[in-house]
Amino acid sequence: MKRIGIIGVGEIGRALVEGLRDPAGPTPEVFLSTRGARNSAELSERYESVHVCTDNQQVADRSELVIVAVRRQDRHEALDGLRVDGSKVVVNVMAGVTNDDLRSMLTTDTTPATRAAPATEATLVRAIPLPSVRERSSVTVTYPSHPAVDTFFEQLGGALPVADEAAFNVFSALTGTLATHYAYLATLTSWATGHGIPAHDAEHYVRDLFQAVGRALGAETRSLQQLSADHETPRGNNERIRTTWFDGTNTTTLSSALDDLLSDLRHPPEHAHPRTTP
Repeated sequence: MKRIGIIGVGEIGRALVEGLRDPAGPTPEVFLSTRGARNSAELSERYESVHVCTDNQQVADRSELVIVAVRRQDRHEALDGLRVDGSKVVVNVMAGVTNDDLRSMLTTDTTPATRAAPATEATLVRAIPLPSVRERSSVTVTYPSHPAVDTFFEQLGGALPVADEAAFNVFSALTGTLATHYAYLATLTSWATGHGIPAHDAEHYVRDLFQAVGRALGAETRSLQQLSADHETPRGNNERIRTTWFDGTNTTTLSSALDDLLSDLRHPPEHAHPRTTP
């Protein structure tokens, strides 16, 4: 698609814009909302084909594919009554917000003006883009599969369509572990610093150590269980830390935390506001 709109220009919106910049070929025009005004203004200054719109309605009107990336708690304020023509495709990247919920907020023009506007007939697709789409190195889970949306994310690192919303929610829960991974690395760095290693050296080493792990993950000829086993020797350092820290209790705690998150994604604490009719 040649005209992409993004409503909500936070970290994900920014990453999508940067990932779409392809110096080797044509890039689409991108229309940004003023939600995340600083990011929108900076991106429009950097890239000739990126434009800041006056409001969310202008984003929807000018775009063929509209990406909704506002925070879940802000969705009603940002989207209620937004008119989206049935010919457009809307990509919903709000965690825990179903397409039915989103559709209940979007309308389509109707005549006469005094009649309540019906819900939009636009195609709605859920997606889980990650910040690494800016490097075009991140697979994006989508539901339901849609040719235009899957093609869009293929150019940003790959698309992984799933069969149903239950599977989509499982993948969404998995993304909730990213900050924990970074915090784990920060804890390792702090531990080394506490034992007299200069902070810069500790962080440089930890980053390099786990970048190597990332490269190993890219080769899918070995399962994750096999990779773990390959990095251990009996009674060695890796086995010792795994069995004493990542024990049965911690495994159960992690699984329980993921189960709780999955439950919230399936049944968000706040529900869609019902559409009112005269």
